[in-house]
Amino acid sequence: METERAHNPFMRTRLVFLVPGFFGFTSVGAVSYFERVEQALRSALERRGARARVVRCATQPTASIPRRADALRRQVLRLGGLEAKELHFVGHSTGGLDVRMLLTPGVKIAADASAERIARRTRTAICVATPHHGTPLANDFVTVQGQTLLLVASALATSGEGRGTILAAAKAIAAIARLDDWIGRREGPLDRIAEGLLRKIRFNRRDPLWKYLGEIERDQGALLQLTPEGIALFDAAVVDRPGIDYGCVVAGVPKPREKLLSGQLLDPEYVALRALFRLLHGLTARPHPRYPYPKPSAATRKRLDAGLGFKVTPATNDGVVPTLSQVHGRLVHVACADHLDVVGHYALAGGRTADWLPSGAGFTTEQFDATWEAVAATIAGDRRAAR
Repeated sequence: METERAHNPFMRTRLVFLVPGFFGFTSVGAVSYFERVEQALRSALERRGARARVVRCATQPTASIPRRADALRRQVLRLGGLEAKELHFVGHSTGGLDVRMLLTPGVKIAADASAERIARRTRTAICVATPHHGTPLANDFVTVQGQTLLLVASALATSGEGRGTILAAAKAIAAIARLDDWIGRREGPLDRIAEGLLRKIRFNRRDPLWKYLGEIERDQGALLQLTPEGIALFDAAVVDRPGIDYGCVVAGVPKPREKLLSGQLLDPEYVALRALFRLLHGLTARPHPRYPYPKPSAATRKRLDAGLGFKVTPATNDGVVPTLSQVHGRLVHVACADHLDVVGHYALAGGRTADWLPSGAGFTTEQFDATWEAVAATIAGDRRAAR
């Protein structure tokens, strides 16, 4: 690490940390959480004359937000964050909440003052598809059936081998887990799928996928904290630090079509994954009756509608997080994309594991580049270009 610092003049000037969200990992098998984001962001910064070292952080997949924030703090210290003149954070999903907690004035996640020293060097905090006001999906994940869905989704999010392991379970979900059956059912076929799924995944304890899912089983503290009820307490305690530019990238997709195209029907894996996305989208589309999302200003709502190409309602979401829950600070960019499209996991990116939640949003490479150009503009201090 010392050699790397000595040969990188930008180490001491500008550091950008990419913070993964729920299910977070740097890489498992052939899959990187921030697929091509590091390169895209670095190139966009260089074009603006704001060269930086971009670092992908590790995290604890479903641990509590304070534990995740403390893990982030330790990584910033280990990677020389206190030697840099400028620190910038880009947090995807729950990673945005980790960043906000780390930078909160007076935060007590460590015995020393290192969090305060990190915050004083921080210039921007950009949250991408972050549940600032919670997500209804978290309420479902804490149920027995939700635990099944959690493990299926997390396995899908990792390696190609992991996808093959749970493909049978995904197909079963496509056949049985219609939304109207899911809601209110306490026990059923999904529980039997979970039993078989765990048995297959745990067969080889040295498998990186098994270790990853083991972390999820050991600590799921974030689940309760991401419910609308839990996040209300978070918002009461976590405040923005003056002097830091807080921004958000907001995502959402149209309601999934009921019918698939003829070509899509020929791909059984696509049919299964599409059914899983429809389930996630339907669960996320139910706002909490007593914890409504804040109403955006007229100007913000206009930008949201224009960016998505359709009218935003409390039911609009990216398959994991409601769109209106993602608004916090300055609106940096709006993308018609699902929750993982924005970090590079979309169909046109190529590769078997490119799009594990096919939302049908039609997210393109051009839209991906535009998203990270807007993030780069914010980091570089060009507010006019960050649209």
